[in-house]
Amino acid sequence: MGKWTQSVTAKVLGIGVLALLMTIPLLQVRGLVSERQQLREGAIAQIAQGWGGQQVLGGPVLVVPTQRLLAPEGQAAPRWQAGSESMLADTLKLDVAMTVETRSYGIYTAPVFVATVRLDARFRAQDLAQYRRASNATWQGGKAELRLPVGDLRGLQEIIELRINGQPARFESSADRLGAWPNVVVPIDLDALDGQPIDVQLGLKLAGTESLQLLPLARSTDVAMRAPWGDPSFVGAALPLERTVDANGFSARWHLLDLNRSYGQHWTDRDDVRSVLAASTFGVQLYQPVDVYQRNVRAGKYGLLFIAMTFVAFFLCEVLKRLRVHPVQYLLVGAALATFYVVLLALSEQIGFGAAYALAAVAVAVLVGGYAMAVLRARRAGLLLGGVLGLIYAMLYGLIAAEQYALLIGALVLLAMVGLMMYLTRRIDWYAYVPTSSDPTEPPAAIMGKS
Repeated sequence: MGKWTQSVTAKVLGIGVLALLMTIPLLQVRGLVSERQQLREGAIAQIAQGWGGQQVLGGPVLVVPTQRLLAPEGQAAPRWQAGSESMLADTLKLDVAMTVETRSYGIYTAPVFVATVRLDARFRAQDLAQYRRASNATWQGGKAELRLPVGDLRGLQEIIELRINGQPARFESSADRLGAWPNVVVPIDLDALDGQPIDVQLGLKLAGTESLQLLPLARSTDVAMRAPWGDPSFVGAALPLERTVDANGFSARWHLLDLNRSYGQHWTDRDDVRSVLAASTFGVQLYQPVDVYQRNVRAGKYGLLFIAMTFVAFFLCEVLKRLRVHPVQYLLVGAALATFYVVLLALSEQIGFGAAYALAAVAVAVLVGGYAMAVLRARRAGLLLGGVLGLIYAMLYGLIAAEQYALLIGALVLLAMVGLMMYLTRRIDWYAYVPTSSDPTEPPAAIMGKS
């Protein structure tokens, strides 16, 4: 057993165990990335606290209270049950012009906006008459309401104009909700309309942070949106039919029909539409989806692989050059490699991911290369290991940048590395003992097989 522990095979197994031990600091780094990401989200929440969060805006929804006569059971007397029915507009047109700026909280920043919205909606008289005739409840048309869903009412800065059938009106606050969102409401007397349609003209200013999404609450919804933001991400249930994006900003246009969604033009309070309404939102996010924290997480996923590759490079120098490297020295090299991810995270928050990656990679490659010169007592070997490490980090950056082809590139690189290691170790006698002398003049026959 004593002789076996001094064999090359035992050395390789020991190095493998050391590489696995390095997963502990790598997991700690991943936890640190998650913690910093939570701090960023908390900072954005603080910005949104006094400005308005991620916004959702819908068209007006007509809600009519009803009374339903319940059939008696046994000797019980009949009774009336209160309810409501909701109807959507026939047409909805939204024109959205956004002004955007970046606000900071500590070292964290988030884009905030003010959207000036012009809204026009029309409820057809024949639709209202049809729903009223088809209902099995009694409508209380004199107490109807138009409800406007707004994701975060803190961001509702100004109602520029509100007209119903040409007459000025005012919104009121309400404790009712439409799906997941609060509302502002305006009372409307359906009985006084005398068969007329309902035309709504609304102008408002809505402030928010990072995201503005809309609800297609009409049979036909047309949206035009523009903003001076060069990195939009169009999200949700529908992508724009037309869009223009350049360094000065973007403009986009959507057109949606009732056939494009999974709920109809009319429902009652007994229908659960919360989830289908939430699934129909669409709009824009004012930030790029891959931020520095997501890139740090992706870089960390390859950490164990590159620590193992660096250990293999040290081992090959140790065996092929008949040098001795202590396990503690392997651990120090692994600690330097793990430190790369901490330095990368700290710098990327300050100067961006690309520049931070270059600085951290150069620092660690120089550190490990210089240490290798001292440990291996060979200047050329140290320079070679530093260069190999720099190449490894360049490859890692390529994997991070190539989102669509990362798996393919990674698989090919891994295959090439395994092939290279097989070629370099093809003559090693794995049953040989690790030399106890570091004198390079001793014959290598104990380790290398015959040619």
